[in-house]
Amino acid sequence: MIPVPHPEHGVENLCPAGTELYARALREGYVLGADAGKAPCLLDFGLLHPAVTDPEKLEPVAPAVALHRMLRIAEERIADERRREARLTETFEPLMRIDGGRTGTDDSSMISVLSGIDLIGRVIGQAVAAGSELLAVQPNTSDRHAEPPPPVHAEAFARDQALLDRGGRIRTLYQHTLRHAPSVVARYERLNGDVEARSLDEVTERLIIVDRTVAFIPANKDRTLALEIRHPALIAFFVTAFDRLWRLATPMYPEAVQQPTRDGITPRQRAIAALLVEGHTDAVIADRLGMNIRTARVHIAKLAATLGSESRAQLGYLIGQSGLLGQEDTGE
Repeated sequence: MIPVPHPEHGVENLCPAGTELYARALREGYVLGADAGKAPCLLDFGLLHPAVTDPEKLEPVAPAVALHRMLRIAEERIADERRREARLTETFEPLMRIDGGRTGTDDSSMISVLSGIDLIGRVIGQAVAAGSELLAVQPNTSDRHAEPPPPVHAEAFARDQALLDRGGRIRTLYQHTLRHAPSVVARYERLNGDVEARSLDEVTERLIIVDRTVAFIPANKDRTLALEIRHPALIAFFVTAFDRLWRLATPMYPEAVQQPTRDGITPRQRAIAALLVEGHTDAVIADRLGMNIRTARVHIAKLAATLGSESRAQLGYLIGQSGLLGQEDTGE
């Protein structure tokens, strides 16, 4: 027997199967992933998401949170689609009664799982579109695999420029390996407004903070899952971490500061030397500094040649004797 395909519909016309499964998820706190096959629309609309502790379970987004998100999407559409707002409210009001009338301010609704790159981008875009400050950490993931950085994303650029045009500000932290990446250079050649960028040898995983009220972080390695976080204590922690890294970082835009080379040892090689002394492998060093392993080995070879080392063990000893790890940067 050929299975009947799920009918296409908008979230304002939630299908009976979807309404029933979503209501059950609200009552019981979760449904099994296998059950969602009867109503794939719930995952498409972001009404169910994988549980952080058990990927086999799907947890419901609080109806108040879901309703707010959908209304924001509707408001951005052209005037002839504004009628959907009333239909969305009619759809979600009975579901909110099932949920006990929660407003989405309890701890469980302050951390949401976003599933799918499209949904993640859409939700981040909505937050930035309504914000006035954007703090971001952008680690280099492409260079680790010897791939060029991705081109400037037209939609993301337009979104960021719109924030700046509203009088907002943007602060971004990169790894040193992205300082001269063509896509990054092109981005800052085009942006106009209160925008700054700095770089470090090592940064955290990707982090986006909007208006110091909502943050987004990856929830898996391929970034198809993300956490949307609104808990004040966690937001305060992320902002503090960002501010401390920002103070340690080297300016790269609007006024770039060049890293000084001392005694033939570049700042990149000093960072590698510190990790070598800690006993890390070439692969770990490359990953932490956002470069591919071949590049890391080239720097290690140059460092060994400069210090006159003939072996890995001797290199560690010579690094310690050279005093180069005790030197503090006064520039980049």
